[in-house]
Amino acid sequence: MGRLVPAVTRALDILELFLDGDGTLSAPDIVRKLQLPRTTVHELVTTLAVRKYIVPVAGQPGRYRLGVRPYQLGARYAEHLDLAAEGQQVARSVAETCDETVHVAILEDTDVIYIAKVDSTHAVRMVSAAGRRLPAHCTSVGKMLLASLPEPELAARLPDGAELTAMTPNSITDPAVLRETLAGIRTRGVAVESRESNPDVSCVAAPVRDRTGQVVAALSISVPMIRWSDDRLGELEQLAVKGAAELSERLGHRSMA
Repeated sequence: MGRLVPAVTRALDILELFLDGDGTLSAPDIVRKLQLPRTTVHELVTTLAVRKYIVPVAGQPGRYRLGVRPYQLGARYAEHLDLAAEGQQVARSVAETCDETVHVAILEDTDVIYIAKVDSTHAVRMVSAAGRRLPAHCTSVGKMLLASLPEPELAARLPDGAELTAMTPNSITDPAVLRETLAGIRTRGVAVESRESNPDVSCVAAPVRDRTGQVVAALSISVPMIRWSDDRLGELEQLAVKGAAELSERLGHRSMA
């Protein structure tokens, strides 16, 4: 890596300050938050304003907000976003950490479609492929995505009395039980599947959000039962949440935590 340029680093630090609070700042605010000399801040703010990265706030002398230029750069970045490609990269990183099979999936009607997959290096591993479609209620990614739907949309997709197909003896087939399960997933923020789509595999999944905060996909870690344990579940949940958060960040989501 080459040498960092201090002036550029400071300018970027200033721009990133606008992500917090009400999105407006004065030069004294910046001096206080970044502990920079007033002269340096004045020069950087003047430069950013001339280049339209920040603009004065109407009716609030001395205060600035983000200008049009960051929006234009963000829009150009968004034009080239590819959920499948970004998901594949993050899935690879997660798989390298846990050496288990990692999927990224989206919801279509009441099914999930896997759009990215990275295999475990173990001889015993889950057999699947990108592009595969499965009933959402039988998978951890599917339950995560169903749990993220607004209630009216969930009711439209899974009305009372809906027939739920079983893939294994552990699959949920009662809509009332499914709804109870989805409520628990909303509370916990992760979904777990225990041999519901494959009798030899269990999975854990976490939600992936876009820049608006909407859940657009889910990332899961699938583990054969010979390597699955309650002791390991917490570690897998944390890793799935971390991977999903990284993918969300790549899609423009910014956590408020």
